[in-house]
Amino acid sequence: MTDTPNPEKLVAGLVRLLTVEQQSEDQFSGPQQPGGMGRVFGGQVIAQALQSAQATAPEGFAAHSLHAYFLRGGEEGVDLDYETARDFTGRSFANRRVVASQNGQPILNLTASFQRAEEGLTHDDYTMPDVPPPEDLKPDMEVRREMVDKIGDRMPEAQRKMMLRPRPIDMRTSDKLHWMNSEPREPSAHSWFRTVAPLPGDPAMHRAVIAYASDFTLLGTSALPHGLSWMRGELVGASLDHTIWFHREARADEWLLYATDSPWSGSGRGFNRGRIFNRAGELVASVAQEGMIRRRKSKHSG
Repeated sequence: MTDTPNPEKLVAGLVRLLTVEQQSEDQFSGPQQPGGMGRVFGGQVIAQALQSAQATAPEGFAAHSLHAYFLRGGEEGVDLDYETARDFTGRSFANRRVVASQNGQPILNLTASFQRAEEGLTHDDYTMPDVPPPEDLKPDMEVRREMVDKIGDRMPEAQRKMMLRPRPIDMRTSDKLHWMNSEPREPSAHSWFRTVAPLPGDPAMHRAVIAYASDFTLLGTSALPHGLSWMRGELVGASLDHTIWFHREARADEWLLYATDSPWSGSGRGFNRGRIFNRAGELVASVAQEGMIRRRKSKHSG
């Protein structure tokens, strides 16, 4: 039986992971995920690139959107470098462009837009989905442990470690994600998330953590109508792009509801959307992503 990880240490590790180090005026480096395996998690690269952009934003400006394209899969165990370009700085808006690289090769391009705070016309056209509160739901980590125990020795050791790796973000799902069942179902999912311990008060860090968490569950939504899963080795997939609009300030250490849906898949791609709400039912962010999604070919086919 493994020891229960300390929540404060897990969150401190996440803060370290998403804190970039400035190497020169516009160049930054991002730390590696301790114990990471295989490809770098896309949410990590997005969040570190956003942090690099935020570090060069004018004082009093906050990120309101980012648009990113994944070019190559990042590799765990290799340093990440971020080069930032200050393309535009105006009185109300500013724009920063970031290229994330490994071994001299670009793996992600990100553009972030910033705005000086102002009052404006306000409306919310989305109603928060009616789902059970997080207190009534089982943590996804418990579901993972139950699944690993059920599968037993049939699960490869590397996949077992990935499933059971302690996570700094507590997620609780009110319906089934792609890895939880094999029955085709409606392409939508609802998961609450927050860090397992309090975060520092810096709003930039909270935006970075929300960007990090926004890559969880998203691409998998387009797999739900097909009853297939990466966890069972039935799919090959990778994120192609990722967009976030930050509508209002939110704390990532307080419960946020991530409602995702996938209106289309085809041509080896799946399109996914996400809406993030706070406990008050306010829309705090919107997300969109397209990813490569293909049925894994059998080794014995053809």
